[in-house]
Amino acid sequence: MGYLTVANSLENVPFAIRRVFWTYFTPNNVTRGRHAHYRTEMVIIAVHGCIRLNAELLSGEKFDFTLDSPEQGVYLPPLCWHLMEYSHDAVQLVLASTDFDPSDYIRSYSAFRQLHS
Repeated sequence: MGYLTVANSLENVPFAIRRVFWTYFTPNNVTRGRHAHYRTEMVIIAVHGCIRLNAELLSGEKFDFTLDSPEQGVYLPPLCWHLMEYSHDAVQLVLASTDFDPSDYIRSYSAFRQLHS
């Protein structure tokens, strides 16, 4: 027996998937993310364990999510500042709309906030 979860591009995921990556064995209370993307859309899924995700849109609207089931994910649009904290056993799966491009990253929170001005 067991479970199967499917994420179909443009059906369950609102974009064509160009890249898939995952993180695992992140130490407790380590914060990852701390950036936004100019173009990339993402869906973040906790395949195992627990991920606390904080997101902020350019409008200033803030969201907090707890991902602890592989059947749910969070959609992050472009220009969405995000950070995540993980349980040690967490496995994070990310579906992304673009190939990796370092120039797509906004790594400074103040630079992110200035885009709203």
